[in-house]
Amino acid sequence: MSRVYNFSAGPAVLPEEVLEECATEMLDYKGSGMSVMEMSHRSSWFQDIIDAAEADLRSLMGIPENYRVLFLQGGDSLLFSSVFMNLATNGKADYIITGNWAKKAYQEAKILGDPAVVASSEDATYTYIPDCSDLPIREDASYVYICQNNTIYGTRYHELPNTKGHILVADQSSMFLSEPCDVTKFGLIHAGVQKNVGPAGVQVVIVREDLIPQDLPGVPTMLRFKTQADKGSLYNTPNCWGIYVCGLVFKWIARNGGLAGMKAQNEEKAALLYDYLDESELFHGTVRACDRSTSNAPFVTGNKDLDAEFVKAATAAGLVNLKGHRTVGGMRASMYNAMPKAGVEKLVDFMKDFEVSHK
Repeated sequence: MSRVYNFSAGPAVLPEEVLEECATEMLDYKGSGMSVMEMSHRSSWFQDIIDAAEADLRSLMGIPENYRVLFLQGGDSLLFSSVFMNLATNGKADYIITGNWAKKAYQEAKILGDPAVVASSEDATYTYIPDCSDLPIREDASYVYICQNNTIYGTRYHELPNTKGHILVADQSSMFLSEPCDVTKFGLIHAGVQKNVGPAGVQVVIVREDLIPQDLPGVPTMLRFKTQADKGSLYNTPNCWGIYVCGLVFKWIARNGGLAGMKAQNEEKAALLYDYLDESELFHGTVRACDRSTSNAPFVTGNKDLDAEFVKAATAAGLVNLKGHRTVGGMRASMYNAMPKAGVEKLVDFMKDFEVSHK
């Protein structure tokens, strides 16, 4: 069977070059006589792998020396708690709610302290990004939290919020490494790698060094950023295979124009789909045009039965995982770095044919 075009929101499509390299090294990593999945995380082999991955990520993003890079486990859902525990030193932080994941982060913070919602787009089912130019941020808020790209609802911040001098924390999971990023605008960035970077099971945290508390009484050892920062992400056994694949993807991105190259390619792919949606009489986007994501594009026909028919027919045509999230319905095309332009072209052509046959 030939490979399909996988529009999944995550775990998502990986570059074929990287998958082929993984296959080549599966049984014998560079003469070690074993797979990366078998080697000790304390070995010099793996130390070289994780060191190279961090160096390549720093190079891609231009990460300053005063920021630490951590490769963690537990999912972004665990980071909703650990970010608050480590950065909300007085138990206060302010949240902008633009989708499920920002809302979940806020709900976790409520368990632990006194977060506040300073803006939300829940009133319109998260179909837009609220005005963030003059937010009622509390003077004593430790940080302002955003989910920069909303995987489920297909919105993104095209301009960062005015935090009025407060630290900005961003969940970048579904846009991580899709475009250049000025890391200095953030106190902390976290991202699950299963969308743009690697297999599920690794979370990247980029955190300014002075924000890592030296002591956190009452906080479990594994939830302290200092624990992994002091040990180079090797306090306990990490997801060795996942970090290895991420490292290969970092090199793939560098070979293909870096983050500027990714941005240009992603914008071109997104334009193909959005231009068609804007002219189609059958399919319609669900997001305010100025807030559209280049990574995730939800769309509908307005008829649930027709949506289901489209998803079934698209799957049969090798265009898979287009069913929208249960809270939105319809369809969603995730067009991450590794999705080739040809995949989006085939999707648009299929949509055109489907529209003609259903007029």
